[in-house]
Amino acid sequence: MTYRKFKADKLFNGYQLLGAGNTLIMDATGVVVDIVDVQNAGDDIQVLEGILSPGFINCHCHLELSHMKNVIDPHTGLIEFLCTVVQKRGFEKEVIQQAIRQAENEMYENGIVAVGDICNTADAVAIKSSSKIKWQNFIEVLSLTDEKAGEWMQHYQQVLQQHQQQLHSPNRSVLSPHAPYTISPKTFQLINEATANQIISIHNQEHPAEDELYKTGKGDYLKLFSIFGMQASPLPVSGKSSLQTYLPYFTNQQSILLVHNTFIQQDDISFAADYATENNINLAYCLCPNANLYIENKLPPIEMLLQNNCNIVLGTDSYSSNWQLSIVKEIESILAMPFFKKMEQQQATEMVLQWATINGAKTLQWDDESGSFEKGKKPGVVLIQPDFTSSVRLL
Repeated sequence: MTYRKFKADKLFNGYQLLGAGNTLIMDATGVVVDIVDVQNAGDDIQVLEGILSPGFINCHCHLELSHMKNVIDPHTGLIEFLCTVVQKRGFEKEVIQQAIRQAENEMYENGIVAVGDICNTADAVAIKSSSKIKWQNFIEVLSLTDEKAGEWMQHYQQVLQQHQQQLHSPNRSVLSPHAPYTISPKTFQLINEATANQIISIHNQEHPAEDELYKTGKGDYLKLFSIFGMQASPLPVSGKSSLQTYLPYFTNQQSILLVHNTFIQQDDISFAADYATENNINLAYCLCPNANLYIENKLPPIEMLLQNNCNIVLGTDSYSSNWQLSIVKEIESILAMPFFKKMEQQQATEMVLQWATINGAKTLQWDDESGSFEKGKKPGVVLIQPDFTSSVRLL
């Protein structure tokens, strides 16, 4: 049998960093055979500079918005960003397809092996059908009023069917809410009924106005609603934060990805943890730091999430809100934060690499094959530059 053997300055096995004396052995199909001491690895070892890692799991992306690269200037703020996406996302079909193809290839080449992808349309289905990346497709529902809830759900069910008919295992597709400020109570109820025991995603607390909307019915989101001809908030005022308002709609043992969390508060984290435990809900907090920097120039409270033992995973968001689609660049931004600079370097590196690999694989329920260099798995092999400026897929 033919083997591929890799040795680098460090080897991250999905859980911890191992030293340079370790050699990763894969079979010709990319299945992990073993990690052994270099003295026992035999000949034909590929010696590399950097860190060897399992393939990355990108838990949040919008592949179909890849054509919007450089359309929106950085630091516009979330409300203006959303308004621009709504008004400017329409491009020629050929342009959209070319951008999707380039973005998919970029993610593959820099070591991303699985993606949680937000889909409003079926624009990316054709390219995904021949992709070597695994896709968890979140068919993103937007429905602002109860009156239109059934009509919009029917529309997104059709988009879901297109994905399910054309994308087969291991790819999956499921309905998901876009964000608290675009989902009416009836729509939340319908999504809950349609997603029992499934993995879903929701953009969570990206801007202070999100909580303001639910607490008072006022705030900057009224500007977004005005684009749809609404002069007042169509959503009920609960007097609570958005997270504490919408999470109780989910009662069917879903696994929920809370994405961004830029302005989440301690009482929200505590509430979510208690609710999840009581209702058998699995929660993961997906961080997309470069998108947060691009839009609001602000990072989420990662230290607070860690203090609460939250399950953290990573995403890139889309080319409408990022300079690149690279998990290693997200890692670079996180490790540059003062909190992580104060930590022992190996501890910080191991923690964030876990978010990018095994945590993401477990959250998207692909850890039977991805996320770590365990015997029998086929996780892909990535070489990371020592300064976390770039990565390249080896296998």
